[in-house]
Amino acid sequence: MKQPFKADLKAIQKRAREKMMDGAVTDAYKADRKQVIAVLNEVLATEIVCILRYRNHYYCAKGINADPIAQEFLTHANEEQMHADWVSVRINQLGGTPNWSPEGLATRSHAKYAEGDTLKEMIKEDLVAERIAIQTYSEIIRWLENDDPTTRRMIEDILKEEEHHADDLAGMLEEMD
Repeated sequence: MKQPFKADLKAIQKRAREKMMDGAVTDAYKADRKQVIAVLNEVLATEIVCILRYRNHYYCAKGINADPIAQEFLTHANEEQMHADWVSVRINQLGGTPNWSPEGLATRSHAKYAEGDTLKEMIKEDLVAERIAIQTYSEIIRWLENDDPTTRRMIEDILKEEEHHADDLAGMLEEMD
């Protein structure tokens, strides 16, 4: 049987006052903040590259089936933007600086920027990128374990949407064949 919850509230209150300028990071935080911030900046770069690729595909989509697929590209781009915003906020909460610089963006990103000449090629490039994100984000979740539950849950929420994107894209490819 589990023991009843018990905490030394006086000690917690004292530490909260002493370290109030540490913001969201308390003694309960067990991860290496510098490493987590570095990994989150890689996730941010990945999301930015995905935004750029999806937006390019939205504007360049042509052909008889282009309109609904282009709209899906735009939806995915907007969702990737939301992910980038979440990651940026979390980096700030951890005392880091989100790296939105275009310099080195391609090397920081897990996914590559690839345009594709046809709708089918565009969908394939997006699907490959989503599968890379799914794999790397799953590994990040396992790496974080319980040392940073807030970041882990955020990455889990992003992962859920990336899996949805991959499903959408795979469905588009099936319909084209």
